[in-house]
Amino acid sequence: MPHDYRKTVEQFYQAYARKDLATALELLDPQVELHAAENFIYASGSPYIGPDAIHDCIFARLDADWENFTAIPEEILGAGEVVIARGRYRGAFKVTGSKINAEFVHVFRSKVSKIVILHSYTDTAQFKDADGGQWM
Repeated sequence: MPHDYRKTVEQFYQAYARKDLATALELLDPQVELHAAENFIYASGSPYIGPDAIHDCIFARLDADWENFTAIPEEILGAGEVVIARGRYRGAFKVTGSKINAEFVHVFRSKVSKIVILHSYTDTAQFKDADGGQWM
């Protein structure tokens, strides 16, 4: 029976929600590529290659800059190696206190039970408004 990659993606979000970054990163291929949304405040190094780059350039920065940041999927759809998640980012930018409630779409590509590519799409204007223009 083929692997159900939706389960891998669900495990990724569940681990991230628990702030269990080690488990979330274990689900990524050593050469995983994360393509941040265009104009996203953390997109300057995109694509990020490898779990360490994703941790240091995305996860650590989100944790440092945002209070109660979450990425909660509302729907996870998949067929074969492609899985699409639609959900919401929520949190408050620590410096300004401004909150976001931004929809996201993540497109995952997986092989051999590991995530190999993640494309992220979101309302980047909400992030830029919340950070007070800090990343311009």
